Amino acid sequence: MAQTKIKLNAVEDATELVQAAEKCDFDIDVANGRAIVDAKSLLGVISLGTGNVLMVQCHGENQDFNKTVQKFAIA
Repeated sequence: MAQTKIKLNAVEDATELVQAAEKCDFDIDVANGRAIVDAKSLLGVISLGTGNVLMVQCHGENQDFNKTVQKFAIA
């Protein structure tokens, strides 16, 4: 299971992440502290808030999704 810290600065960023996640055939979670949502849920991802540091947990591997995550990755 891969974990990456990301930061989504706008609703458009959240939309891009969700659209990439929807193409994957495995579970992807996005967490903000104790709140965990399905990365394939736009409403869920937006509810975590833009501008916050989020943790993406992938339960599989997909190159296209990894590229999208790296676009929003932070150190």
